[in-house]
Amino acid sequence: MSTQDLSTQDQHPVLVSGGSSGLGAALVGALHNAGKPVVVLDKQAPSGPAADFRLVDVSDSAATEDAVRTLANRTGGLSGVVTAAGMDHCGPITKLSTSDWEQVVRVNLLGTAAVIRAALPALTANRGRIVTVASTLGLRALPDASAYCASKFGVVGMTRALASELAGRVGVTLLVPGGMDTAFFDGRPDQYKPGPDAQLNDPAEVADAVVYALTRPDGSEVREMVVCASTEPSWP
Repeated sequence: MSTQDLSTQDQHPVLVSGGSSGLGAALVGALHNAGKPVVVLDKQAPSGPAADFRLVDVSDSAATEDAVRTLANRTGGLSGVVTAAGMDHCGPITKLSTSDWEQVVRVNLLGTAAVIRAALPALTANRGRIVTVASTLGLRALPDASAYCASKFGVVGMTRALASELAGRVGVTLLVPGGMDTAFFDGRPDQYKPGPDAQLNDPAEVADAVVYALTRPDGSEVREMVVCASTEPSWP
């Protein structure tokens, strides 16, 4: 099934957390171009294609769950969820503040869980799909990335457990992207930025892979996929 077939599918929207920037924004654009309605959760309003939107910081689980339920009720249901909200603080574990270290886990792992928890009733009713966004650093650890690796290893484990728990009721896909050409690395010390020769993947290419996973026919799922530049240094 191609992305062009989306317009003939269930027209309940896909909810994208972190949909105002980076991979999330690329995915909102890809779904919009395919004629699929989208709703967005983020700390800032999306600047791209029009989408129903709720302002929320996913590090606040209670507020996140409330926002998801509000959007699901307002739109009459959800056909999919993509948990693209993410962030990082780099540095040795003893150099990062407690609040910075824990914020990474709250956003990347607990925020992902909050979105899924609140969306599950709507997704179950529509036999919808979940795509979680991990990282190659959810499979391979690097120094000065303890918080990020902890959170993304957690996303990997949680997603694999959910695939078993929800089998036959809600589709579950684990996305493992490599480094992407987004603003994710902005504001970091130079030592934690990609080098001048780094080959970063176009987020639009990753978004296309997510749309593919979201549009499999009933009974067929993409359970896990790694999407990265051919010279990605953190994979395998």
